[in-house]
Amino acid sequence: MSKRKLALLLGLGFSVLALSLALFGCGGQQTASDKGSTTPATTEPKAEQVTLQVFAANSLEKALPEVQKLYTAENENVTFSDTQFKASGDLVEQLGAGASADLLITASKGSMDTAAKDASIDEATRMDMFANDLVVVRAKGSDVVFGSLEDVTSSSITKIAIGDAATVPAGQYANQSLNSLGLYSSDTGKEGEYADAIKDKIVLADKVGTAANYVATGDCQIGFVYTSDLYRYQGIETVYTVPSDAHKTIVYPAAVVKGSTKVDVAKDFLEFCRTNADAQQIWSQYGFEVL
Repeated sequence: MSKRKLALLLGLGFSVLALSLALFGCGGQQTASDKGSTTPATTEPKAEQVTLQVFAANSLEKALPEVQKLYTAENENVTFSDTQFKASGDLVEQLGAGASADLLITASKGSMDTAAKDASIDEATRMDMFANDLVVVRAKGSDVVFGSLEDVTSSSITKIAIGDAATVPAGQYANQSLNSLGLYSSDTGKEGEYADAIKDKIVLADKVGTAANYVATGDCQIGFVYTSDLYRYQGIETVYTVPSDAHKTIVYPAAVVKGSTKVDVAKDFLEFCRTNADAQQIWSQYGFEVL
């Protein structure tokens, strides 16, 4: 082979090699701009932390915290402040005096009506939550006999514990029941007087739990409380269930407090209370019926 042909072949080989290296550099290696163009994985923004303040009737003291625990397990961004459990009338008075809360749950429609009249609640959010029964209790193991409402006039019954109707809805329902027998002068269960046949027997209690305690300790032979109170207080047992037509229907309404900045979460919690299967089981366990 001539030197000229050899030189041509060698030159062609170097050209091919150079081209191959150039192509490899463009397609086989990642450029600096390529390395920086990787799209980072997106993450869901964390939900805003919310703390709810609830004002609730005394009789919800056992059941409500368990339902709140269920809710926070499913909504980790929500916590509850120290829930205030008091007589419904006291809670309404607190709100009327400027106390701050997000939710109000009372043991009577009358108490919630007062809160509405005071402009303490957002009436558009009001809903009926639970029903309850009124019962007559005696000390556990007691031999007290009580077979009808008329037995309140029996000489064997000397002391009867009833919640003060001014603030305790259970007392109002008890008085309505006594009114059906002509033993209390007001059919609303409030601001009336007891008949002579029983007025010296009545021991007023500042809350339904106090009425239960009067019975458990033997200070009173009987007392009027809710079915749900049997799960909250020891030392008492049902001796009689008051007929539902002897008093107004026992309903627990709830509403978002006016001025709350957590309306959506508060409403969601109320809906959870009414519809979640595990929550419903808790209410039933403590003697409440979800409406």
